[in-house]
Amino acid sequence: MNITCTRHPTPVILSIIRPMSAPSPTRALQLTAFLTLLLIALMMASNHIAARLAFNNGVDVATAVLSRSLITALVVGAIVVFNRVPWRPNARQARGLLVVGVMIGIQSQCLYSAVARLPVALALLAFNTYPLWTAMWDRLLYGRTPERAVLMAMPVIVAGLVLALDVVGVLLGHGELQASQLLPGLMFALAAGATFGLALVWTQHETEGVDGRVRTTTTMTLAGLMALLVVISQGGPHWPTAPLGWVGLGLLTFLYGTAFTIMFIVLPRLGVAGNSAIMNAEPVFSLVLAWFILDQSLSLQQVVGCLIVVGSVMSLGLRKKR
Repeated sequence: MNITCTRHPTPVILSIIRPMSAPSPTRALQLTAFLTLLLIALMMASNHIAARLAFNNGVDVATAVLSRSLITALVVGAIVVFNRVPWRPNARQARGLLVVGVMIGIQSQCLYSAVARLPVALALLAFNTYPLWTAMWDRLLYGRTPERAVLMAMPVIVAGLVLALDVVGVLLGHGELQASQLLPGLMFALAAGATFGLALVWTQHETEGVDGRVRTTTTMTLAGLMALLVVISQGGPHWPTAPLGWVGLGLLTFLYGTAFTIMFIVLPRLGVAGNSAIMNAEPVFSLVLAWFILDQSLSLQQVVGCLIVVGSVMSLGLRKKR
């Protein structure tokens, strides 16, 4: 089995890792893989909650991305060295890796910028439109017609977003969010989804044959270097101004890096292709965590919108592949 970026929407890590050989699937293994994916979704959601804590206490987006990306690159790079993974790409692969690294660098900046401006669950929800962006880029760049299921899901996801973001309430001026908050945050989240979708498509077509661990090491390194340039341009890093900010920065780095490491070491041995869409439960986890930790709450209408979007995205990931 080879879990790489395919024409079907998949979570980022499953699109960029190239697993080792997996044992024959059994009921126990499928359950273990399913629960592991749930844990990863929880850790990714917790990473964004921690990021909001850091942002609320003096950390800026570039500093957070710099810390997260370079430490993750060091961890995965150590795995590459320890396992003596071949890492020399050819010219086409090198160009592809450069583009993917830049796209993920932009995506990281945009998504954390959205998290800094919107309730975490809503930022992740808007970002989770990336399957639609993936289909669009595949059509524009490589002439592949989107599957009927993706076309049918598009209006449903858009309707769910309208409910979740309370667009009507904002436009009428009586929503909990103001237009000055919603529009910039929404644009950042959608930009993150668009660049992520492009990275997935480019990964599939332009970096074929590169080991996923090498791909992720280069991607995280480039994303970190881009964040470093932003940090330098703004006069240096913005470190936490309070102990809670250091907790948030440490947790977001630890959770992100640990989730990546689990996905590299554990998931390749479990067989996850049939369950990968469960990682799209991340916005649901973030909704609960944000309510409990950040005191961010949503109305019943917004919760319904969240469930519509998450359900639509998960149905795309769990549909039978042809």
